[in-house]
Amino acid sequence: MPAPFRLTTPAPPESLTGRSAAVYAQLATDFGIRRAPTFVVLSPAPDLLAATWAVLRESLLAGRASRTAKELVALGVSQANRCPFCVDAHTVLLHATGDHRLAETAARGGTPPDPEHAALLAWGRATRTGLGPDASGAVAGRPFDDAAAPEFVGTALAFHFINRMVSALLDDDMMPAGLQRLRLVRSAGGRALARTVRRELPPGASLPLLRGVPAGPPPDWAEEAPVGPAFAALRAAAGRGGERLGEQAREAVEAAVDAWDGSHPPLGGGWIARRTAELPADRRPAARLVLLAALAPYRITEADAEAWRAADPDPYDADLVRLLAFGAFTAVSRIETSIQRPFQRARLTGH
Repeated sequence: MPAPFRLTTPAPPESLTGRSAAVYAQLATDFGIRRAPTFVVLSPAPDLLAATWAVLRESLLAGRASRTAKELVALGVSQANRCPFCVDAHTVLLHATGDHRLAETAARGGTPPDPEHAALLAWGRATRTGLGPDASGAVAGRPFDDAAAPEFVGTALAFHFINRMVSALLDDDMMPAGLQRLRLVRSAGGRALARTVRRELPPGASLPLLRGVPAGPPPDWAEEAPVGPAFAALRAAAGRGGERLGEQAREAVEAAVDAWDGSHPPLGGGWIARRTAELPADRRPAARLVLLAALAPYRITEADAEAWRAADPDPYDADLVRLLAFGAFTAVSRIETSIQRPFQRARLTGH
């Protein structure tokens, strides 16, 4: 099967050692897919690979909340971000939970008949689409209780990051000729993963993979859950990409994302040109990549990557992955603020 990678050439998983090899081993056991392209694309940056896996495992895979419920949130996020690869992946994983009708209804953009399922799918979508002036209202009606918040919020934020990296670095199709979009193929894929998906995993097992990875304090929404230190490690690992931008370019990117209302940017590059016009010419290609990674990663082209390589004195795959991760996480941080606000208000008012 041809590799779905674009812009970079990741090393084969079997050739890696140390932290990366340990991540792949846990992936095989807990996710059921050792060579998952979603993670292989991150392998040029081992700390980023480990932290991304830890956030996904400790939110989506482990914990007490229903896997079906969390898959619906992940699917809603992926639909809002226009990530066909991830939409197909979560459709297969919903099939793996055993609810085949739900998987196909949600994949078609329909409304699940179960009100709880419908609310979870809508909430996942709203974490992006509700970033305008009424942002807190769009996500305040959370369809889960506070005890489950670390798992659901962690799942949403994990896939806002993963969607962006996948859209930038993978082709849209999981399988040749888009075979994964056939219902029978999706159902068969789900059956193959059913035993792994339905296992109960002990929380925290990914955290030893993060030893030696710098991290700040865990976010408030995580409470004491293992997803907290995992998310803090991802924030630190993704932040390393900003070092290559320079202060002026970082400020331009952050200002654009702070003003973002969750919509998909207009076609054409005028909005990027306006945001980067004051930057030195050699900084603009990197800033363009970062802005696209944050707001429209599916529009990144090989020409964008080549322009960055021509302007950067040391353009390795690891540097490109880190640069894109910085852009992706800048958007995640913007979304995190919107999601967390209702939780903070609820705790302050005692509701």
